[in-house]
Amino acid sequence: MSAIKRVVENDFIDRVSADEYRDKIKDVYGGRQGALLATASRISLHIQLGKKLIRSRQFDVRGMRSILDIGSGAGQLAAHLLKYADRDARITCIDLCQNMLCRARRRLHSNRPAYIAADLSALPFADESFDGATCGYVIEHVPDPKAGLGEIARVLRPGGRMLLLTTEDNFAGAWTSRIWCCRTYNRRELRQMCESLGLRWRQELWFTPLHKALRAGGICVEIERIGRGDVPRR
Repeated sequence: MSAIKRVVENDFIDRVSADEYRDKIKDVYGGRQGALLATASRISLHIQLGKKLIRSRQFDVRGMRSILDIGSGAGQLAAHLLKYADRDARITCIDLCQNMLCRARRRLHSNRPAYIAADLSALPFADESFDGATCGYVIEHVPDPKAGLGEIARVLRPGGRMLLLTTEDNFAGAWTSRIWCCRTYNRRELRQMCESLGLRWRQELWFTPLHKALRAGGICVEIERIGRGDVPRR
């Protein structure tokens, strides 16, 4: 299985410069594939299952005053934030691709969020600006994942929580990598990387009991930003 996975998985992100890769991702999501993203997410049930996580309070957004939706895409997670976050919560949607932000705005039919084109590797926000975040299938598109996660840690307040979803290094993840030109993550290694940056894994989440039994659906975890003095030294 691992040999097949290596053949299927797309290694483009490791073969080109960071600038070349970002240009490729802008083309992918700004073009035909990006236009079909919301439909693909609905067919794969990711929209419905993501809604379940937030509606059931497995990831509880109540009490969050400012929420950053990282890599908003077509607004799949932002739609749930608009519905289940507090009415006075400030929601900021960012995406590398301006076309995706336009699609999110049209799909959400809401001017409540701020829509900002931004690169996760260099977020245009002050330290500790947010007490909540969602990051759905984004960090697999970051050339330097440690830099991207470090930026999330920087803009989250201590005690702030994030819902992180990303592609796992299994056979299904390899096909996702092939289609969307992204990398995959080993669960243990990703956890170690997060925790070295002060992003503590509070709990691993699963869409359904079947997903948990089959270890399917990718990596889905609630993460807490710990205080700077509590970050382990490496």
